[in-house]
Amino acid sequence: MRLYWEVARRAVQRQLAYRTENLAGLFTNAFFGYLRAAVFVAVYQNVSATNLGGYDAHAAVSYMWITQAMIMIVALWGWWDVEETIRTGDVVSDLAKPFAYLGFWLARDIGRAAYFTVFRAAPILLAGQLLFGLHWPSSVGAWLAFGLSVVLAVLVSFGWRFLLNVSAFWTTDARGLGQLALAATMFLGGFVVPLRYFPDWLQPWVLALPFASITQTPADLFVERVQGTDTLLPLLGQVIWAFVLLGLAQLATLLATRRVVFQGG
Repeated sequence: MRLYWEVARRAVQRQLAYRTENLAGLFTNAFFGYLRAAVFVAVYQNVSATNLGGYDAHAAVSYMWITQAMIMIVALWGWWDVEETIRTGDVVSDLAKPFAYLGFWLARDIGRAAYFTVFRAAPILLAGQLLFGLHWPSSVGAWLAFGLSVVLAVLVSFGWRFLLNVSAFWTTDARGLGQLALAATMFLGGFVVPLRYFPDWLQPWVLALPFASITQTPADLFVERVQGTDTLLPLLGQVIWAFVLLGLAQLATLLATRRVVFQGG
């Protein structure tokens, strides 16, 4: 475990080297957060209902800001570090190193997510609070459920992104396929609009997909759209999808390793 702890710590240090890039990204995220929040405010001002999908205007704006804050935590725009090593051939040396290949990349991703939690998500939420005022979790239990959900969201997101990356072993254009998959993640995960806005007959289906575990579930827990014992089911869904996707990621790694060996290194 010491190895993976060091890998995660070095991932944080690696991100610290790009302070100017992070600052630019922070301002960009805050700007588009303001625009998205203004759209939500306009929607609630121009509809007769004061509650849509279980969110009042305050909760809806807060939902928007927490999803904006989580963009970099769950790497919603994509992450192609593994695919790049496959494309360049560096993956061969990575597979030969004395550590679990999946564990190494997972540790790096956790370190990356930890950095963006502090240096991107927290300032974004502060901006949202100053500009609009947010609905924050009102109890210790709500904060714990939200924190656990964010950790699980990172695991689910990593499993999904890792699968998209290792598809480069079998495809010539993994990023093209990946961009389509990430677009589906944004729409079916509740980033564009909350999944609770979808038609009633469609909601159970989209909420059961892994994408809801990446964005919708932690956002719902933050604004307390789901409270008390009702939080157990979405958290359990995240746990299940984390195990399933990480298991598939490990299987894909084993199959890819055989492919590399069969091709002579």
